[in-house]
Amino acid sequence: MTDRRDFIKALGAAAVGPTLWPLAPSPYHRAPSRKLDRVGLQLYTVRQAMEHDMEGTLAKVAEAGYGEVEFAGYFGHTPKEVRAMLEHHGLAAPSAHMASLAPDEWTASLDVAKAIGHEYIVVPWIPAEARKTLDGFKRVAQDFNRAAAQAHDAGLQFAYHNHDFEFARTEGRLPYDVLIAETDPKLVQFEIDLYWMVKGGQDPLAYFARLPGRVPMVHVKDSAGPPAHRMVDVGAGKIDFKKIFAQRDQAGIRHFFVEHDQPADPFASIRASCDYLKRLEF
Repeated sequence: MTDRRDFIKALGAAAVGPTLWPLAPSPYHRAPSRKLDRVGLQLYTVRQAMEHDMEGTLAKVAEAGYGEVEFAGYFGHTPKEVRAMLEHHGLAAPSAHMASLAPDEWTASLDVAKAIGHEYIVVPWIPAEARKTLDGFKRVAQDFNRAAAQAHDAGLQFAYHNHDFEFARTEGRLPYDVLIAETDPKLVQFEIDLYWMVKGGQDPLAYFARLPGRVPMVHVKDSAGPPAHRMVDVGAGKIDFKKIFAQRDQAGIRHFFVEHDQPADPFASIRASCDYLKRLEF
């Protein structure tokens, strides 16, 4: 009996022991890899083709493997026509860029976005005259808050898309940081353009950490590296998309839009970028 009791006590100790001391990670253990479930395209990349033949261009975009698009103009087509084209080619359009915050134009943009079925309405640019001083950026931030409140009331989400000028120090501060500090986090989100942020000398991961859940979209475009940062097809450059995408949950990213501002062959470019992203594991 003594031996049996000793054996059971020893067995119990063995069962409890591993819970007290963490096991060393197995060298054969790998975290499950992830892939993008859907790749999107910012249609600015194929803007000349869109102007000439919008429906034919959307057909080619779908054939290249894209499931989503982000608009940068509708080239004279009505919301009803745009919506019909998207449905015909099996494309979703969660977002669109709208340039003007002038009250009447902004209201009209909200109406169009709702009619087409967008979820996000994105301001892609700040005019040069509005960004000469930090006070100028603060006024822009207040305009964003106003426009974002209107978007919210219309059932849409406002976001701002960066370039690299927001990362040139002005009066000792980065204007992008001013926009973050001066905008309402409940109303204003950010569409981070990864290329322009890297070209501006900043780390997207640092901003993901500062903006948890406020980055629902990113522009995926690649850089050949400093100093010129020549824009190249996604996967042909130096930006570490694997590392960036691994933090998608922290940032809150739901949509990944490929973009190339001046591709030599737009359709070859968008196909190469899409193929790379569909293979990418992170």
